[in-house]
Amino acid sequence: QVQLVESGGGLVQPGGSLRLSCAASGSMFSIYDMGWYRQAPGKQRELVARINGGGTISYADSVKGRFTISRDNAKNMVYLQMNSLKPEDTAVYYCNAGLLGVSRWGQGTQVTVSS
Repeated sequence: QVQLVESGGGLVQPGGSLRLSCAASGSMFSIYDMGWYRQAPGKQRELVARINGGGTISYADSVKGRFTISRDNAKNMVYLQMNSLKPEDTAVYYCNAGLLGVSRWGQGTQVTVSS
């Protein structure tokens, strides 16, 4: 059973960058579908980016061209490189692992984009 721990959040000015990391414990990490979600105050949690076990990647339209998801199966890690950050990117970001209908979540990391 995979467990997830996010890190890398913080306060950044508009136009800045952050790199989020998600460390996964447990076996069979390479076949999990991994994703980054975010939830802003008063809003529903939304998908930001996902990468499946085969390496296929998809992004929310709002982050295309600015965010990059990647994974390192040897290290059981998933990353989200966030560039050109905007105030509307402010949210708690969650790492998600999915396999055969079972979904696991990390505790989340806060990203605040403000001047």
